[in-house]
Amino acid sequence: MKTAVRPRTVLLLLLILVIGIALGLLVARPLFRNSADDISYIDPHEGQVQVYDHIGWTWITPLEGVDVNPFSKEEFRLVDGSPVYYGTAYTALRGVDVSEHQYDIDWKKVADSGIDFAYIRIGRRGYTEGGLFNDPWFEKNYREAKENGLLVGVYYYSQAISKAEALEEAEFTLNALQDRVPDLPIVYDWEYVSNEDAAIARTRDLDMETRTDCAVAFCERIKQAGFDVSVYFNRQIGYHGYDLSRLTDYSFWFALPINPPDLCWPSFYYTLDMWQYSISDTVPGIEGPVDTDMLFRPVSTPDSANEEAESADN
Repeated sequence: MKTAVRPRTVLLLLLILVIGIALGLLVARPLFRNSADDISYIDPHEGQVQVYDHIGWTWITPLEGVDVNPFSKEEFRLVDGSPVYYGTAYTALRGVDVSEHQYDIDWKKVADSGIDFAYIRIGRRGYTEGGLFNDPWFEKNYREAKENGLLVGVYYYSQAISKAEALEEAEFTLNALQDRVPDLPIVYDWEYVSNEDAAIARTRDLDMETRTDCAVAFCERIKQAGFDVSVYFNRQIGYHGYDLSRLTDYSFWFALPINPPDLCWPSFYYTLDMWQYSISDTVPGIEGPVDTDMLFRPVSTPDSANEEAESADN
């Protein structure tokens, strides 16, 4: 036998339904925002950018005061296995960075091959006991690179774990330079130790703040002596190892080996002045693999020249 649904029951069911919908909207309200035309989901990464940090894709909040990368991948092409810059805002010089690992270099052949500049290691700190060492090939490399017309810069391989050690490295660099004046900025090169040696490295537990303190201490001492300075880093250190907002008074040397055909440009969120694009290149005059780099110099325009002149007058 069928039983008729009473009107009061229907009203009660409708009231329960309306209350349920209202409660649902109330709970969901924080997930939505109103605009003039639509309702859209609030992005949990609003104000952030997604970057690849060598380990994987991650979200970062852009650092205030740090310029962004002025280059795009469309400005670079691969020619005979090497990246070539086709943009118009910069002039790109090609160079090498070397140390005792390259042994005896024929710098005439290097210069004749079209290399414009060379970065030469002046010294290093050991990663286990922390001793300071001269690069045994520095004197010859510096002298012969200059004699063959290359622009020359120097870098110090740091494993500093305190400001005191970074200052010690800066003094070491200045003493080793003697009366030489490099053509290019002096570079602070702090690097993570390779995986197989990480367990015994003095620097394995160094935090971002201390690492940045070390870079600032080194660079400020070098600046005090009258030289331009630069900081070297890869994507891991650039995103997670340094507070780059504290290093904007120095130029940036960014390391990222190309990986054709997908990665043939300096893919990094922040600005850079030099790009190490290979750690296993071949260059005439150098036996075995060598690091190769691209140095970017802004192209002077009439407007920029006028701005520089006005700034000098003031």
